[in-house]
Amino acid sequence: MHKKDCFYLGKIAKKFSFKGELLAYLDTDEPELYQNLESVFVEFDEQLIPFFIQSAFLHKNDFLRIKFEDCNSEEDAESLIGSHLYLPLNMLPKLDGNKFYFHEVIGFQVEDVHQGYIGILDHINDSASQALFVIDKEGTEILVPMIDPFIEKLDRENKKLILNTPAGLLDLYLGK
Repeated sequence: MHKKDCFYLGKIAKKFSFKGELLAYLDTDEPELYQNLESVFVEFDEQLIPFFIQSAFLHKNDFLRIKFEDCNSEEDAESLIGSHLYLPLNMLPKLDGNKFYFHEVIGFQVEDVHQGYIGILDHINDSASQALFVIDKEGTEILVPMIDPFIEKLDRENKKLILNTPAGLLDLYLGK
């Protein structure tokens, strides 16, 4: 399995018991969806290795208490701390309306309700406190805050993202 075919589920945060149990922080709004997994991919040296789950259940809302098969001691568990967890993209719950996963809108045409075609969504920058749509318009990079009031419509069928940006925002980039 390749990382490009998976989504990031979370990170193993710490040991839970002396029997090899671990606590994993889940990077999701719905951690309860991941209690009954049979396996996950654990990243080691940029490779994804399947680990089979003996038991898993929620612990304090955002954590999943996991017991992997063949992980029976503190030493076994210690070697996994800090590892990232992944699942195949086909295991993502389907979203509808204007809700989307970052990876699914990359490459979409971006339009503004006032100015028409803007460009192609190159990527989403989520490294700062405010996530940004990074749009490429013939080599010019346009940054638009990724907030609900700016998202007018997500058209999955036609691969279009229609925005309603405030007056003047696009002019900063397009020199109008």
